[in-house]
Amino acid sequence: MKQAGANNGQGGKVGNELVFAAKDLVVEYRTRRGPVQAVRGVTFDVHRGEAIALIGESGSGKSTLGLALLRLLTKSGVIREGSAVYYGRYCFEVDVLALGKEELRHFRWQECAMVFQSALNALNPVLRVWDQLYDTVRAHRPGAHRGDVRAQAVKLLQLVQLDPERVLLAYPHELSGGMRQRVSIAMSLLLDPQLIILDEPTTALDILTQRTIIDVLLDLRRELGFAMIFISHDLTIAAELADRVATMYAGRIVEFGDVRDIFYNPKHPYTVGLLEAVPPISGDLVALKSIPGNPPNLLVLPDGCKFHPRCPYATAACSQEDPPLLPVGQGHSAACIHTDQVRLHRETVEVAP
Repeated sequence: MKQAGANNGQGGKVGNELVFAAKDLVVEYRTRRGPVQAVRGVTFDVHRGEAIALIGESGSGKSTLGLALLRLLTKSGVIREGSAVYYGRYCFEVDVLALGKEELRHFRWQECAMVFQSALNALNPVLRVWDQLYDTVRAHRPGAHRGDVRAQAVKLLQLVQLDPERVLLAYPHELSGGMRQRVSIAMSLLLDPQLIILDEPTTALDILTQRTIIDVLLDLRRELGFAMIFISHDLTIAAELADRVATMYAGRIVEFGDVRDIFYNPKHPYTVGLLEAVPPISGDLVALKSIPGNPPNLLVLPDGCKFHPRCPYATAACSQEDPPLLPVGQGHSAACIHTDQVRLHRETVEVAP
């Protein structure tokens, strides 16, 4: 694993100005067996130029949270409680959950954009890339001049290391997976949004293409200064891209802090379990450990701390109450009653000569 936090100071300048603040968000899905809370009381904020990574196993609520912030949930998904406030460029505040249809159209893409998990599904297979880029701008800014849009598209495609002359006239199926993903990133930046949400942008890509995507995102953030929420189960990528990291489990944020604190001094057993299951890219060979058991059924969550059935530090008290997210250091918080005992252990493996 590359040194966590190595990108800090290299991305867009992280300021104190808020861009987005979510508080006590609760998202439910209606199912035949009853309501399922996929996001449970999530609170966090994003500052201008900052990158936040949401990490956790599949089913932890990361993607649902990202979709909820843009109100892109499926018909069965409902935001039951909480607030989501966007802070615009000119000192205005927007309650995203209260936006009407036209206001929401303006908010999406112009203020906050999303890069979806599968670029092949996100792009229209029967339209050339140029037509999709132009239609995106025209839908939000009907008076935009075609020549200006093309100039902006060429600039962004060059920034994501693509040949505009080839890509603009191509259909999505004529591009590789990595090229399609970079087209999606360029499209998300067409209207100069302040916040980009990226949902697993490197999934199913080979390691060299992943490296290219990471470099592109670092360069773009440094040049354009947007804030970023990066959703991933790949801790190596999170270590490179993030300023702060939030660990999610069973729909809750169970640990939140600076990227170096999370990776070198984790205080929640679940975060430790994730880190010990990831092989380091450099340094000594270490023994990997898997987290015992399976993520809980969201329809029938265990009592108390939702992680306690899988936790090596669990005591009887852990099954009595679900602990809140409490400070454990400067800008570092964890939802665990045994934070003083939690340690990251890596056993070096001896290799026979």
